Amino acid sequence: MAGPLTGVRILDLTSNFMGPYASLLLADMGADICKIEAPAGDPTRGVGPCRNPGMSAIFLHLNRNKRSAVLDLKNARAAEALRTMLASADVVLHSLRPKAMARLGLAYEQVRTVNPRIIYCGAFGFGQNGPYADRPAYDDLIQAAVGMPVLQARKVGPPAYVATAIADRLVGMATSNAVAMALYYREKTGRGQSVQVPMFETFAHFVMGDHLYGHSFEPPIGDWGYARMMSAERRPYQTQDGYVGVNIYTDRHWRRFFLAVGRADMADDPRYGTIFGRTENIADLYRFLAETFQTKTTAEWLRLLIEADIPIIEMNTPGTLLHDPHMQAVNFFQMQQHPSEGLLRMLGIPQQWSESAPEQRYPAPRLGEHTLQLLTEYGLARDQAQQVIAAGGAMQAPAVEYQK
Repeated sequence: MAGPLTGVRILDLTSNFMGPYASLLLADMGADICKIEAPAGDPTRGVGPCRNPGMSAIFLHLNRNKRSAVLDLKNARAAEALRTMLASADVVLHSLRPKAMARLGLAYEQVRTVNPRIIYCGAFGFGQNGPYADRPAYDDLIQAAVGMPVLQARKVGPPAYVATAIADRLVGMATSNAVAMALYYREKTGRGQSVQVPMFETFAHFVMGDHLYGHSFEPPIGDWGYARMMSAERRPYQTQDGYVGVNIYTDRHWRRFFLAVGRADMADDPRYGTIFGRTENIADLYRFLAETFQTKTTAEWLRLLIEADIPIIEMNTPGTLLHDPHMQAVNFFQMQQHPSEGLLRMLGIPQQWSESAPEQRYPAPRLGEHTLQLLTEYGLARDQAQQVIAAGGAMQAPAVEYQK
């Protein structure tokens, strides 16, 4: 077995970031991902640096362990082919709005008539029982809708988005969890089902667990927003020659830290001696830390605080992270030869399993690289698959020579 989901067959109709990240997590766990792409391909094929058109850095990292089939689902022969494929799939994963899926003849009610055991999972912008149901959604919109830029503004000034596709990737992770749990339910009951994972509600659940705060009570006890998280002073601390990330959190951590820096008196100060007092006075405490950390070098702070068992780490950039001694020891960044793209640095699979260990089985696919193979694996005779291609409903990429 190459992962705990070996043997699970997923028809992946997603594109961009959120859905492909969900199917990436499932693929890494061994699921067989049939990535259905439109003739123009997943838009992320064009995002970021590339050696060959359609094989960008972003696409490569979102789509390993998958195979690509190109189907024009507006073409009658392609739509018919997909209906045949549904019969042998375990999961349909999509990121289109439900009305768009219905227009393609792929609503849950239509799909389940072909395969009653199917897990039909949709990840899209908004829950379908609210007024935003038909709206499109992207990461920035969902960050704004949930208030993430305002939370960031408390730290840095004007409202600002987080500098990664945090909503897309978080909801993608929630989607992969939903698929795995629906598969588990089917194992117990034999029944498939439809699962909807709306971005707005899922990301709100993620953010508001911290920031509902005083509004958790009715009437409210104070304002919304976890003060420690929003403090402008909550940031990496500058040392004499760099920066460190430090999380002095428990009472024991603080007592050890105050002693280590010659301020044992602060441990007995009610403003700093308990977590309640520290939370109420966190801005002052962060300013004290900022001034204190400038008095020694990064190496001195690492030695002092590691010895005191206080959480600290040297701050990396994305560039220096490649050379981090821990990341090198666990072989997180792995050099691999891609059949068409040459030598690449790829992200490893973070988990370690004592059984059913996941593997990297396939490199990220070229557009339509596996169309004929997948059509036949999912139930079409070879001549039927070739007829779909000849009718313009599908596209098979030509073979390429191995790149060194």
